[in-house]
Amino acid sequence: MKNKMKSQKILLLILILGCLSCNNIAKKTKTEDANDKQVTKITTGKMKFEYIGRAAENEGMHVWGSSPIKGKDGKIHLYAAQWSTKTQPENFSGWFKDCEIGHYVSDNPEGPFKYIGVAVQDKDSLFNSPHNPTISNIDGQYQLCFIVNENNDLKTQRIVMYVANDLSDNWRPAKGAEADGTILRQTKDSTVWNYTARLGVSNPSLIKYKGKYLLYHKSVVRKEPKGYVYSYGVVIADAVEGPYVHKPTRVTEEKMPLEDAYAFTMKDSVYLMSRDFRGSLGNRGGGLLWKSGNGFSFPADKTERSYEDLLHYVGEEHLKDAVSYRGKKDGHLERAQLLFKDGIPSYLYLATGVQVKPGYGSSSHVFKISFE
Repeated sequence: MKNKMKSQKILLLILILGCLSCNNIAKKTKTEDANDKQVTKITTGKMKFEYIGRAAENEGMHVWGSSPIKGKDGKIHLYAAQWSTKTQPENFSGWFKDCEIGHYVSDNPEGPFKYIGVAVQDKDSLFNSPHNPTISNIDGQYQLCFIVNENNDLKTQRIVMYVANDLSDNWRPAKGAEADGTILRQTKDSTVWNYTARLGVSNPSLIKYKGKYLLYHKSVVRKEPKGYVYSYGVVIADAVEGPYVHKPTRVTEEKMPLEDAYAFTMKDSVYLMSRDFRGSLGNRGGGLLWKSGNGFSFPADKTERSYEDLLHYVGEEHLKDAVSYRGKKDGHLERAQLLFKDGIPSYLYLATGVQVKPGYGSSSHVFKISFE
């Protein structure tokens, strides 16, 4: 009898330990939501994403990505790329031809968001199609970084930094930038990692870390013996408005390509949340979470899967009549941008080219973040 009781206790202990280890396994639950009829929660590691619904959208427009910030007015402001659905509808190329940056605002991170106007206009020619904005508030000042090109030529992509003391859209070029706000161009230094970039520099993300200012950026560089790879690097400054100096080596590994990385700090580490561009840890519609102890190296072996594609959260029934303006109907989620509360990520905003709402182009979606 004693041996039997002992065996039962051992079995119970094994079951308890097994349940505790389940905390790092992906799990799903579903509840009802008035907007999108369904809310899905997924846990990946210690971060949970709860799908809330659509965030920034604009009738007759594509809205691509939306970067959030809490203003001094207590409201949540989104800065998003946008262009008419009538522009190059067959190939979605309006993003680098006729884009502008729109400004949306809400009393709540979950919306609804109201469109209040154009924050950065498309000036065509040498300051063409401002796109992929990211907003930050560092040292009590707002920074709006985005990309432009020259005359629809993707090889000329560069990064602009505007700054302001409020969110009234009275932006000025950063002091360390060129006259038009250009803070970073493709390098002419052959010793820098992205000297061979074929599409310039793009998709900025700005943080302050250990007294320095780090501006992360993407380049598509040559891959030996042939081809190209999407990688990230960083430039560094002693002041937020620059000037910025290249770190010669890339910060991500060639074997794991990425796109649309958003940088943030938490507990003395630096993280990138990015699109899983080549499906390294799942399908290409989801994302990756990279971790670095110094901000200059994000090892592939420490990188985890983060979010999934839109289909994963809303289900096939929700998307059965959807229009796909970009990618497949599973809804690739791109342009990760985070809203923080007390220094902790609280909401995630993502873009997709799939739309279920008639009369609207692509729109951004919002997810609530929690931690186990």
